[in-house]
Amino acid sequence: MNKKRVVITGIGAINALANNVNDTWRKLINGESGIALITKLDTTELSSKIAAEIKDYDPLNYFEPKSVKKLDLYTQYALIAGRQAMEDCGILNTQYDANRFGVILGAGIGGIQTFEEEANKMFTAGPRRISPFFIPKMISNIAAAQLSIDYRLKGVNYTCVSACASANHAMGAAFRAIQYGDADMIVTGGSEAAVTPLSLGGFCSMKALSTRNDEPHRACRPFDKERDGFIMGEGAALLIMEELEHALKRNAKIYAEVIGFGASSDAYHITAPEENGGGTVLAIENALNDAGLKPEEVDFVSAHGTSTPLNDKTETIAIKTVFGEHAYKLKINSTKSMLGHTLGAAAGIEAISCIMSFQTGVIHPTINYEFPDPDCDLDYVPNKAINHTVNVAISNSLGFGGHNSVLVLKRY
Repeated sequence: MNKKRVVITGIGAINALANNVNDTWRKLINGESGIALITKLDTTELSSKIAAEIKDYDPLNYFEPKSVKKLDLYTQYALIAGRQAMEDCGILNTQYDANRFGVILGAGIGGIQTFEEEANKMFTAGPRRISPFFIPKMISNIAAAQLSIDYRLKGVNYTCVSACASANHAMGAAFRAIQYGDADMIVTGGSEAAVTPLSLGGFCSMKALSTRNDEPHRACRPFDKERDGFIMGEGAALLIMEELEHALKRNAKIYAEVIGFGASSDAYHITAPEENGGGTVLAIENALNDAGLKPEEVDFVSAHGTSTPLNDKTETIAIKTVFGEHAYKLKINSTKSMLGHTLGAAAGIEAISCIMSFQTGVIHPTINYEFPDPDCDLDYVPNKAINHTVNVAISNSLGFGGHNSVLVLKRY
């Protein structure tokens, strides 16, 4: 069968920089950091005391009080970004087939805030104090379910859970579903709200987080020689993927085309990336083959770029392996340098970053790049945005457990 073409017709985001896409993009271009000292919990006993929290967030600005009690923070973020994307795609005041409109989201952890609160009740007051909303509020698929309920979307609906690769797997699955005619439109992307005591404590115990607590805005340093770990972030970024002819018939605004997706597993270690970047190489090659592209046709890489010594080194090795000498011509950046690592939501905002580069002809910088690392010697667009026409971009996501997912986007 002839696979259908898939385009992006709506975008929405909430994160540590801003509560919408345009303000987020403006701050990314300006190299502003959303990372600061953590305000929402006591960090006295945590080695890392910094995060990319959403600032001045009041759920009552978005939801009725009785709804807030039923929605974990990660679901709230998903619904806020989802509302923006739905409004942006211009479908809400028109007739559409709800049976062919789906939701596929990514979440690395899901409702961990709810889990911690209810577990505390269990251990301090007993099981009878556990909320009846505990399970439906916590489970990782509930944000996708809530979106479908809010908009009566009856098409395909599920959640991908693959740690920090979750949103890219979700977008890849949405791409496939539309390509093969299972849906006309799908809300996709990812959401996460894991800046919580238990989650931070776990990552601190792993020594995965930066401890540069005295200078938060300089702490996330992807590809810089003095990087010392990633910084937790929170938020959501959702997109509307749509079958091309369906979008053209309703004169939808088209941001970009999705042309390929690839995935793989390192099959190597529960947290460390494969030393030769083999799993990442395979995912990128699978994505380029799916798109029918030669490596030299790619202009831009939105890197996973976590600011951990192992990830940045092996991702660089993987890019060199796939692209050869062309790797040195690629523009590469890391959105995490300003937004921290939003785990299962990260690929959503990185896809939107690619889209905004298509739209504006600007690539945002990787900030805090000060000390070159011989192991990371590519063009990471250090510290200042550049004007550059982007025609084809790949977005890498690499998750704990060795999950790798790569999306290929094209300027429409």
